Amino acid sequence: MRSSSLFPFLLVVLLTCWTTVSAQETIELSQAKSFVFALGLNNEDVASELEKLRAHDLIIVDGEEVSAENISLLKQNGSIVLGYVSVGTIETGRSWYHKVKKFRLDLWGDWGEWYARVSKKKFRRILIKQAVKPFLQKGFDGLFLDNVDMVAEYPKQTKGMRKLVKRIAKLVHDENKYVGAQNGDDVIGPFVPYLDHWNREDVVSTYNFDTEVYEQVSERDTQSALETVSHLLETGLFVTTTDYVADVGGEIAQSAVSTACGAGAVPYVGDIELTEITESPLLCE
Repeated sequence: MRSSSLFPFLLVVLLTCWTTVSAQETIELSQAKSFVFALGLNNEDVASELEKLRAHDLIIVDGEEVSAENISLLKQNGSIVLGYVSVGTIETGRSWYHKVKKFRLDLWGDWGEWYARVSKKKFRRILIKQAVKPFLQKGFDGLFLDNVDMVAEYPKQTKGMRKLVKRIAKLVHDENKYVGAQNGDDVIGPFVPYLDHWNREDVVSTYNFDTEVYEQVSERDTQSALETVSHLLETGLFVTTTDYVADVGGEIAQSAVSTACGAGAVPYVGDIELTEITESPLLCE
């Protein structure tokens, strides 16, 4: 009688466990059809925008700001969630700022952060210890490395950047997770072997920090960007685009989406602060 009465209870437990596992089963990156670049959201914002965010296949959020709990919730529908970390700049708001501020190069006025002396082994060690490893432990499906392309302006940092990205890629790939980066059309080549994902900003539309207005890029620059998109798709990378627009539902935004889709990339459009999330995922027809 005891075993008989336990059977329904055990069945419920097993079904509950199976449902939980199924809900957290993550898609493959190559299967992603939609993308959201939500760097401007803090942890509370993420919690309030959960439904919008996890409607996307690929989600990028701030690696330090977003909690392990919210990461788990974002992944509930099978989305891939990457944690953002800038590997080429030093940001004042980061918890590791005071440990790395001595490695500052020139100030990047647009964003109020400094380019980093990546050539210094100690800088690389601190970043891995204070950001990379903790972010992976929080449950991200991988990391999105920003400002790798700073080596275009600071070629003496190229060797150090390659060492850093290679080391990060080893840590990430050992856990069967993904590494993303962006931009740097002329310098990204040597980093491709370490990447799974590449994002190209400003293909059709950008934000001009000098005039403080959104504007379309030249046709020549668009074509140049699309050539890099095509080339990196051929290498096997998963490629996305991000265009900055005044109106995410406007004509320019629609043009950016269709341009990306025509090139074989997965599109996203947003405001320059990346705080405005589209009502539904942008999909290629």
